[in-house]
Amino acid sequence: MNPKKVVIATRESRLAMWQAEHVKSLLQARGHEVSLLGMTTQGDQILDRSLSKVGGKGLFVKELEVALEEGRADLAVHSLKDVPMDLPEGFALACVMEREDPRDALVSPRYESLEALPQGAVVGTSSLRRVVLLRAVRPDLKIEPLRGNLDTRLRKLDEGQYDAIVLAAAGLKRLGLGARIRQLFEPAQMLPAAGQGALGIEVRADRADLIAALAPLADLTTWLAVSAERAVSRAMGGSCSMPLAAHATLNGRVLSLHAAWGDPDAPRPLVRAETVAEVADLDAAAALGTAVAERLRAGGAR
Repeated sequence: MNPKKVVIATRESRLAMWQAEHVKSLLQARGHEVSLLGMTTQGDQILDRSLSKVGGKGLFVKELEVALEEGRADLAVHSLKDVPMDLPEGFALACVMEREDPRDALVSPRYESLEALPQGAVVGTSSLRRVVLLRAVRPDLKIEPLRGNLDTRLRKLDEGQYDAIVLAAAGLKRLGLGARIRQLFEPAQMLPAAGQGALGIEVRADRADLIAALAPLADLTTWLAVSAERAVSRAMGGSCSMPLAAHATLNGRVLSLHAAWGDPDAPRPLVRAETVAEVADLDAAAALGTAVAERLRAGGAR
């Protein structure tokens, strides 16, 4: 069965809407009739506390899943780094799409790089991963929480609340804000989050018709890489709000996976682990991620 009419559940932030519109246009090109169901999630509403304290990034996903469960929507488009490592019973990741730039970006009106920031400069981020990675490079900086959607974060920076902020390059590029980027961090300097830059499409697991319809949108290279990255995170406890970085690249069938863990409560060196192996499928990629997580734990990560 070919699902002719498809409803996409989406958050209403500008970036989430771009992502949903992107999938909508790809599906329309394949002959589907597509509409959007805009929603506000708990993650969008709770702006005064860090996500790690109120339930993690899964707060951006829950309401969308309820819409899928109730049949008000057929699929949800997510930034994969916001998707919990284990989906609830009855849901499936039907498709992982081609990745945008997975790197982190420094945005600052005055300073052209992390190195150029003066001692004690205020840097905004709400990610524990970015906190520990920034501290490893520049322990002298003052790192302050930064919540809100992309436009809100940029506005707070422009109002002078921060000297610089760190954001995912992918979101800035997708919204045509690439010119705001002052420095792109190479993974060796600032390892990305698991799934960063990739879009995932979630459906109810019993929707075989939709899973088949979405198959042409999938990018296997990205899917293999993020399967390895997400497996590191899953094996380390599964939370998206963990001081953990994991980044994989694929060269032919050879997957290189790097991971890093830092302690947000105590200044100590990052624990790093890496591995390279040939992978044939998603299960093999995930097994590689599990092995890297074991190495992190052996090195003192928890």
